[in-house]
Amino acid sequence: MMDILMYLFETYIHSESDLNVDQDELEQELLRAGFHQNEIYKALNWLEDLAALQSDDSSQNIATSSATSIRIYSEKEQQRIDTRCRGFILFLEQIEVLNPELREMVIDRVMGLETRDLQLDDLKWIILMVLFNVPGNESAYNTMEELLYSTDHGILH
Repeated sequence: MMDILMYLFETYIHSESDLNVDQDELEQELLRAGFHQNEIYKALNWLEDLAALQSDDSSQNIATSSATSIRIYSEKEQQRIDTRCRGFILFLEQIEVLNPELREMVIDRVMGLETRDLQLDDLKWIILMVLFNVPGNESAYNTMEELLYSTDHGILH
């Protein structure tokens, strides 16, 4: 599913392509690209859930906290998000790329994936998608994009 999300993000969002694509047409394109129908549906549902996080009803379910609080991960979250990824999320909060609400959106979308093998690069893509989807986070998006595409692996995670 992560491959489909990255493909869609790079093809439609990141490349300035037309965003008004018919869902049936999109499904056919993904099938032609070699993705499986079941995974396509899961990815499209994941994107719909991401968009729904912005609605007033859904945003009430996102827990917020003060700037001085520390996020404690549930056992299920710890199983899905390893120490390295949790450290990266904390780092992004410290440099103000993520605020508590955005952090919770990221965690929600990570938990929405059907994978037990979340890699740091996958997390970076999810964060980028969340930042792109929430208006007013252009600066944070640009910073995250630099971290994603950075070739200098000697700094930060």
